[in-house]
Amino acid sequence: MNIDFKNDEILFLEGETGTVGIIKVAYDNKMLFIATQDNEEIVQFLESDDIIAVSNFKKDKRAIRAQAYLSREESSPLIILNKDHPSTKRLETVISIGDGVNLNCNITPGTHPEQNILCSCDSLSGLEIVKTPTGVKLNRDFENYTIEEF
Repeated sequence: MNIDFKNDEILFLEGETGTVGIIKVAYDNKMLFIATQDNEEIVQFLESDDIIAVSNFKKDKRAIRAQAYLSREESSPLIILNKDHPSTKRLETVISIGDGVNLNCNITPGTHPEQNILCSCDSLSGLEIVKTPTGVKLNRDFENYTIEEF
């Protein structure tokens, strides 16, 4: 299933107990900074059609928009927490940036530094989201989505 949206729009995939928001990176050669607990900094170069996916368990669209904005417009770094970090149990909003993301509800926080797996609610688990030049492609039909101005 393909869903098209513009760079000034956000796609919301709405599950029973969580929501995922998706925007395009919108800028060529955008640099993504990833900070790790091991005092490393990883730099990833992004393409304009790459996606920023933000998952939120309170279904808070404002939090999703804010995190997406900070990542895209303010180049806020992603912070990777180790699985034993106490903050992993309190995260209500998590993010993935790149050419695609797999939503999964059965992951252990802090164990997926590859950044293509994103924790989501049960009803969104199993969705694979892959960038297209004009939006995203989902691995299955999904009806509960909206596109709004970003």
